[in-house]
Amino acid sequence: MAQALLLQPYRATLRASSSNETQYDGVPEVKLSDPTRNYRVLVLGGTGRVGGSTAIALSKLCPKLRIVVGGRNRDKGEAMVAQLGENSEFAQVDINNTKMLETNLKDVDLVVHAAGPFQQAPRCTVLEAAIKTKTAYIDVCDDTSYAFRAKSLEAEAIAANIPALTTAGIYPGVSNVMAAEMVDAARSEDKGKPEKLRFSYYTAGTGGAGPTILATSFLLLGEEVTAYKQGEKVKLRPYSGMINVDFGKGIRKRDVYLLNLPEVRSTHEVLGVPTVSARFGTAPFIWNWGMEIMTKLIPSEVLRDRTKVQQMVELFDPVVRAMDGFAGERVSMRVDLECSDGRSTVGLFSHKKLSVSVGVSTAAFVLAMLEGSTQPGVWFPEEPQGIAVEAREILLKRASQGTFNFILNKPPWMVDTDPKEVVLGIYV
Repeated sequence: MAQALLLQPYRATLRASSSNETQYDGVPEVKLSDPTRNYRVLVLGGTGRVGGSTAIALSKLCPKLRIVVGGRNRDKGEAMVAQLGENSEFAQVDINNTKMLETNLKDVDLVVHAAGPFQQAPRCTVLEAAIKTKTAYIDVCDDTSYAFRAKSLEAEAIAANIPALTTAGIYPGVSNVMAAEMVDAARSEDKGKPEKLRFSYYTAGTGGAGPTILATSFLLLGEEVTAYKQGEKVKLRPYSGMINVDFGKGIRKRDVYLLNLPEVRSTHEVLGVPTVSARFGTAPFIWNWGMEIMTKLIPSEVLRDRTKVQQMVELFDPVVRAMDGFAGERVSMRVDLECSDGRSTVGLFSHKKLSVSVGVSTAAFVLAMLEGSTQPGVWFPEEPQGIAVEAREILLKRASQGTFNFILNKPPWMVDTDPKEVVLGIYV
């Protein structure tokens, strides 16, 4: 899809949703850059939890899209196609088979890479194939090394005239766009210089997202955490630095721990915020306790070994699935921004089902790219060349469908579960 894309402007007002299920009424209309074109989108990992959720969301948000479900298992692929309906098809694809990958990319306008985990992957094979075949690209990468390896291919993508987004899922992804909007608002409203950005994430159990998320969690425990303090890079132990964060109604206060996530480095470099960190927590508390113990008892080289981690996943997966039945799969992300004048703002995004919300969020990025938001090159979601500033509002409107709590650029007391009024409507 080397042709230029034209963004169709839309104005929407962001507001909290009270629904627990995803509702597509009132979502901004999709205005493809070429309305006469029959766009084909290939979702790699389309038989998995994240890729399958993305394919379902795309089919509902833009029924005119032709969705190609890419995966290795034909039976699972055909079952997904049956669920999606007649405007879909299955393609057998192994992302490690370069020839097979390039053959399938030649027939589509855009590829969504949701075939994780991305940790410890030696190359960006899908992005390299996309550049070679001049196919627009999006991934849901949640690994710092992979994301910046993808970013290093920016010149090649520009030369091929293709747009590419990395880390474009729910978190990182939607969280990056929320942070960008908050930082821009602080600067435009003269609220002082943005000084501190903190990402906090919570998921009940594995969020119903399956063994890939479990593998990702274990692999991240083997990575030293990078954070930034007053412009200086600091290295920290994974799953340390616990703080208690209030995620508001439906989630309340939860303990979260440091993890090495790509949005820390990307927002530090792109948005210019000197102090940035990211934390994650889950429930029941035994999982937090278990992951903290793993970082102390299991050598980091074991946790960085994809083969050994996969063996651990196979061992723990039945127990985790059983516990997920009790824990549910609520997800929440909170972005806190502190400025030099002492003022703070908060962004909050909470949904009943991660397995649904991750697909809706990823689909929002796909539609933004098909509408022409992304310039040729490889970009992070917070970069204006990745998601144009004027397109962020629409993207967040789409991504927040089904949230039971969504706010942006509000004072912290509006998020707190039990805000305290001191006098005359002043809260602390």
